[in-house]
Amino acid sequence: MTETAHFEDVLFDGVEAEPPVDGDELATLVGTLERNRRTLAWKCADLDATALSTRVGTSAITLGGLLRHLTRCEASTFVWKLNGGPAPTPAEWASDWEWGPDSDVEQTWTDWRAAVSRSRQLVAEALADGGLDRAKGHEFPGWGTPSLRRLLTDMIEEYARHTGHADLIRETIDGRVGEDAP
Repeated sequence: MTETAHFEDVLFDGVEAEPPVDGDELATLVGTLERNRRTLAWKCADLDATALSTRVGTSAITLGGLLRHLTRCEASTFVWKLNGGPAPTPAEWASDWEWGPDSDVEQTWTDWRAAVSRSRQLVAEALADGGLDRAKGHEFPGWGTPSLRRLLTDMIEEYARHTGHADLIRETIDGRVGEDAP
């Protein structure tokens, strides 16, 4: 039997699907990040390992590779940059894009869901420890320590950029198009 992750299985209970229309800065940032996560999940869901290994043209990017990459980005942003934890190694980053028809779909989804859950917890802790202005994580020489506001904005951009890649790949696979999940 071929493994797939169904869209309903990759959602998280209690998470709003859209940012508020008239929310404050925090609700808008977090809501926008959640919408981007949801949209990427929709683009990657309901596919087996072979479909998740589909490439377009000469690009090495696959939907499975995007899921692995964004799992790593969640950790890089919220464990390392926000909290000063260990940075992903170059070997870990290099493995993001390696995806073949025999890759483990279920484990990839499990890893992504766990990374998102951990990120949500770390953001909640940072909000309680200084709010959007909190800057207590990794210090970048010559640049400084990014605030939670900056890191949320960076993650929104990361998901949005890669969701654009996912749009093209998913349309190639089965014609699924659109910008947001149902």
